[in-house]
Amino acid sequence: MKRVKLYEADDKMIDLISDNYSILQGLSAFGIRLGFGDKTVQEVCGEQHVDCYTFLVVVNYLINGYTPKDSDDRISVETLLKYIHASHLYCLEFQLPSIRHKLESTLDMDEGLAVLILRLYDEYAREIKLHMKYEEKTLFPYVESLLRGEQKPNYNVDVFSKHHGDVVSKFQELKNIIIKYLPQDGLANNQLTTTLYDIYNNEEWLTNHSNVEDILFVPAVRSLEKKVKSDDVSAKLSGMINNPEVTETLSDREKEIIVCLVQGMSNKEIASHLFISVNTVITHRRNIVRKLQIHSLAGLTIYAIVNNLIDRKFLSEM
Repeated sequence: MKRVKLYEADDKMIDLISDNYSILQGLSAFGIRLGFGDKTVQEVCGEQHVDCYTFLVVVNYLINGYTPKDSDDRISVETLLKYIHASHLYCLEFQLPSIRHKLESTLDMDEGLAVLILRLYDEYAREIKLHMKYEEKTLFPYVESLLRGEQKPNYNVDVFSKHHGDVVSKFQELKNIIIKYLPQDGLANNQLTTTLYDIYNNEEWLTNHSNVEDILFVPAVRSLEKKVKSDDVSAKLSGMINNPEVTETLSDREKEIIVCLVQGMSNKEIASHLFISVNTVITHRRNIVRKLQIHSLAGLTIYAIVNNLIDRKFLSEM
């Protein structure tokens, strides 16, 4: 009987599996091999180079529905990425082909209805494949770039999240057709029942897989995005502090505009103050962003203080 508890690092791995045999596929997706004796979860994960905390987060979610806070920075995005990739391979290379093979061997292929059922299954399987292939070709390379400390323009994990469609319900129609319209003799009925059982299991597996992505992976990637962005800003500001001659790339007029912006002036107010047009102000602002790669007012303020464009006492007046 399944134990309702949160598993911890000092629990024995064999106890976790004995209580929840459905987690066996998850072990494989994490790259954990069997034959670990009576070792604890911590010992097994350590020996097999798996982040123990992330493993337990996934396990406790799948077993008990427990989820950490969105801001949980202890979750390893790299470990989750490997887990999801391995799960995709399991689904595409084993689950879906295995179910199709069972359907093909069970149905009477001389009947037109059997051909239609297989066609229906292939359509649903294709949608699942396209869904996972999109993640492999678009989302995963993006996450890998974040792990290298790089940001890609015009894409973030929320773009993926908004288009993360429901693939779980695709098999509902297929199950209903088999149950309602395919009476068979005893042997064929047993074979169909076994295949249906596999389809239901696959549907539950897809639900869990999708939820791991939405509830655990997406927030973890979102947190990584913030960290990379913060590190990027810090690196740029550090470079400016250590390389003050960068100010030489700015014209005197551009420096004047930075001071005005830091003081809270609008484009119209800057134009009036410097006796230039609003369009000229906008052009100078574009040049400032291009030269400094700073888009925020806070960043410009720090730049202005570090490079002595304004006095540090300005901070206390803000």
